[in-house]
Amino acid sequence: MPKLISLFLCLLVALSLPVQLSSQQPPLPPEIRNPRPDEPNTNIPPNIQRDMQKKANEQRQAELKRDTDRLLKLSTELKEYVDKSNENVLSLDVIKKAEEIEKLAHSVKSKMRGSN
Repeated sequence: MPKLISLFLCLLVALSLPVQLSSQQPPLPPEIRNPRPDEPNTNIPPNIQRDMQKKANEQRQAELKRDTDRLLKLSTELKEYVDKSNENVLSLDVIKKAEEIEKLAHSVKSKMRGSN
């Protein structure tokens, strides 16, 4: 039970941290990548590359918002489950909810780092 409460508190702290988009450019699809990384890509104009990067960052931000909203909802549900339980009964739903939160939190962390 203390592990669930500390997990819940860690998630709340993580959700309160500001989100910064990575300045790294997201990977390009295989058909657009350079055949050699040391040569500039002459197939795509720089303004198109910037637009693609901006669109990818906007999409990642939208996914982060959706996922963090879901994390908040799951955390609230977990707290409600824990509040209803006692020291003798730990519902299987509580464990499943905690596992779901853990997976989603890992996904959010990966997206924040910029690795899709």
